Amino acid sequence: QVRLVESGGGLVQAGGSLRLSCAASGRTFSSYAMGWFRQAPGKEREFVVRIARSDGSTYYADSVKGRFTISRDNAKNTVYLQMNSLKPEDTAVYYCAADKARVLTSRPEYWGQGTQVTVSA
Repeated sequence: QVRLVESGGGLVQAGGSLRLSCAASGRTFSSYAMGWFRQAPGKEREFVVRIARSDGSTYYADSVKGRFTISRDNAKNTVYLQMNSLKPEDTAVYYCAADKARVLTSRPEYWGQGTQVTVSA
């Protein structure tokens, strides 16, 4: 089992940047595929990006491709989401997610509590 804790959210102007972090408990972080989802007010939770557990391959939603970058540091049990060129439509609660699998599934087993990202126009 793994426990996920996000940090780094906040308020930023359009065009700005934020870096989210997700710290995972346990000693088998490298066994987990990781990723980020987000949920805007009144909308369903949506996939943002994922990173594989072994080769670090990544996959991005079209809406964030070229602006967001996911990375992981297995030595620190942490996954990061660098968000650049933020837009008001990126405003959402961002959730870290994990699966004990090579690639994150569409319904991850483990979730963090979420961190709020607000982008002002």
